[in-house]
Amino acid sequence: MDTEFQKWEYRVQTIGGIFGTKDEAIEETLNDWGEEGWEVTHVYTPENSGKVTIVAKRPLTRTTIRQRSMPQSTR
Repeated sequence: MDTEFQKWEYRVQTIGGIFGTKDEAIEETLNDWGEEGWEVTHVYTPENSGKVTIVAKRPLTRTTIRQRSMPQSTR
């Protein structure tokens, strides 16, 4: 029996600044990601940063283009 597992693509982004993160900025980011098919799995605030880090995932399909927040390693 050949079992194929669901493959996922993940996205992580930190928004905001030393003076905090406005709810409107968080909402805009979440809405934009939702339109692109991302489902948020975690939201947290790095200690004493005033920023918010958002972690999301979406199913990886043949038509999904992986978005990279960091350049790929040239190893």
